[in-house]
Amino acid sequence: MSKRMAASGKNPVVIMIFVSMRVVGEIPHPECKITIFHWNNKYLIKLELGPFEQTFKINDHDVITEAQLREVVNEEFISSAMARFADMSKSLEDATSDI
Repeated sequence: MSKRMAASGKNPVVIMIFVSMRVVGEIPHPECKITIFHWNNKYLIKLELGPFEQTFKINDHDVITEAQLREVVNEEFISSAMARFADMSKSLEDATSDI
């Protein structure tokens, strides 16, 4: 609150906007959970495996349809993500091995 507002005895007006995250859909995969969300003018592609997750953000202006998002999540994309999950697991294992 500014000094001016405090001096006048008036409370500032606070406007809060709640934007909910919408689940667009899930992409079935035997090794990890893949969920597509829409939030804050972006699509989020979230991959989860055990205690790890990866999230990729794509501006909703960069894709025309939600079907295009599913095309992004192809076997090459998933394979790269799975390799990162393995790296993440190794990093955590290395970091916690002395604990």
